[in-house]
Amino acid sequence: MTDILLNTKQKEAVLHTEGPLLILAGAGAGKTKTITERIVEIIKFGTDPRAILAVTFTNKAAKEMRERIISRLEDEHIIEKDSPYHHTPIIKTFHSLGLMMLSEQSEYIGLLKHPTILDSADSLSIIKTAIEQLGIDPKVNDPSKIRSIISREKGDFTSLSDYKKKVATAQMDIIASVWRIYDEELKRQKAVDFDDLIIKAVHMLEDHQQIREYYQSRFKYVHIDEYQDTNGSQYAFVKLLVNPKNNNICVVGDTDQNIYSWRGANLRNILNFEQDFPGTRTVLLEENYRSTGNILTLANTAIEKNTVRQKKNLFTSKGEGDKIDIVPTWDEGSEAEWVAEKCKTLIEEGQNAEQIAVLYRANFQSRVLEESFIRANVTYNLLGTKFFERKEVKDVMSYLRASINRLSQPDLKRVFDTPKKGIGKTTVAKIFAGMDVPASAQLKINKVYDFLDKISETLKTSPLSHVIQMIIVDSGMEQEMLEGSSEDRERLENARELVSLTVRYDEQLGMDALTQFLEETSLQSDQDNDTKDKNGVRLMTIHSSKGLEFEQVFVVGLEQDLFPHKNIGNRKQSKEEEEEERRLFYVAVTRAKKHLYLCYAELRTIFGQKQINAPSEFLDDVPEEIANHNDLYYKQGKSNVVYI
Repeated sequence: MTDILLNTKQKEAVLHTEGPLLILAGAGAGKTKTITERIVEIIKFGTDPRAILAVTFTNKAAKEMRERIISRLEDEHIIEKDSPYHHTPIIKTFHSLGLMMLSEQSEYIGLLKHPTILDSADSLSIIKTAIEQLGIDPKVNDPSKIRSIISREKGDFTSLSDYKKKVATAQMDIIASVWRIYDEELKRQKAVDFDDLIIKAVHMLEDHQQIREYYQSRFKYVHIDEYQDTNGSQYAFVKLLVNPKNNNICVVGDTDQNIYSWRGANLRNILNFEQDFPGTRTVLLEENYRSTGNILTLANTAIEKNTVRQKKNLFTSKGEGDKIDIVPTWDEGSEAEWVAEKCKTLIEEGQNAEQIAVLYRANFQSRVLEESFIRANVTYNLLGTKFFERKEVKDVMSYLRASINRLSQPDLKRVFDTPKKGIGKTTVAKIFAGMDVPASAQLKINKVYDFLDKISETLKTSPLSHVIQMIIVDSGMEQEMLEGSSEDRERLENARELVSLTVRYDEQLGMDALTQFLEETSLQSDQDNDTKDKNGVRLMTIHSSKGLEFEQVFVVGLEQDLFPHKNIGNRKQSKEEEEEERRLFYVAVTRAKKHLYLCYAELRTIFGQKQINAPSEFLDDVPEEIANHNDLYYKQGKSNVVYI
């Protein structure tokens, strides 16, 4: 038996396998290791791995957990190394779990076994059409904002009928009308959006006792990661999954890292866990294995000012480490230049560039940083390029989805239009309206449907990567892009990258491979979509950095009203929402392993206006004995850069 080193508290969590367990895990406290060992412990004592469910928020986290568990099961000789014939725990994101259950029980809820999942762009397209149908001015009623409000309400587990009851303004009435048309269109297409994957699964469990009891019996042990980030619908989902006879649920979370209230995450879910599941054992993981003592001193000092939290105090055996650099700069250009040149120096001194991160509060801050990194000739990597949202990639995916669901209008529109087939928008509109079209157009349409039939038939006998290769070539996309510009040829490389990505699904044939592929690619997070080579300094928002760690971390823009960010609008915030900016600062600080730089500008141009800024209140949290105060830095230009 392999001896895995666990500290006392981690061991307590691992060995408490029966009944409800709440693991409050501070940043860098080894929560993934603890969950992994707990699952291995349960399997070692005879539980079928398939009876264990673990739910995460991103495919990336699910993949990491799956790999760790398989590795440990191999170490323990519970499964044979490299053997494809073994069972493993069910490890899913919330959305992929909902999709799995809806697919398994599709006959009960009137969905296709492999429903089309609309991404944000497809959803927005339907919203825009609904606004046109209602004769509403999209400039006054922003479609993106309406889509976000509908998504937020669905995440809070509010139905359309519930929303209609609380309509109190003309704008809310418009949103309700758009929502109604949006829902009708999804039903007509037999499609779902991301929110529906959870909501429909919850309704299915609520409405069908035999299905609910089946899953409660099937999943004997339930694990939920990042529980502080669950919204209303996810909370309801979790409660319905747990068997009330034994309440074998283990949740891991940290009230201090709840930073997603703007998209519905409800801190009260973790705060009320012990009330929801009486008899809960609570274990605090406070030993940090990531950061030095001075970094943790700042993290603890800052977060202690929050009142809506479960108290804990991070500590480490790594020693105090470097002092924290506080860097005042003249303006945003000076700040960006200082950061870029400092990164260049660090790299020249031997620091791996991918172990350096520059974190900012708002997306607009990235522009001036990128310009300075380019001038300094420092390779950087901007998190957020979403491979699966590229047009050429979505085109190929639409052929796949349309081959199994002819009712998916967004996919059919792409198929009719890419590459150009001489089928105009008017003809497409007539097709969707069930109207007759000219014979010449009908021939072109039939040719498209024949090709979609060919795809679905080929899927039964050929590997998925071969099918995608066929789509790219036989659809005419490859030829069209080869004959185009250099940008078109770059797009072709992206489309071909899909072939490379799907090789790992080639051990399976038919719908199983396609279902798994569509599931994983439809439910991507920002980090999941970060497909660029990571050979440069990472530039990203603090929200995107959650769960990551770096040797050197720069936090920029530490000014009042920027970070902490000013609350825009008159909506009254709850206490936990008011304290979220400080939790965000805590997350930023605890990304750093060795050295932390806190930067701010005395002048910053926002909305075209230069304004004088007060330093962020968070800088006051840095104890004087661990602070290294830099002198004010002025932009030097391309040459003669100095540090003062």
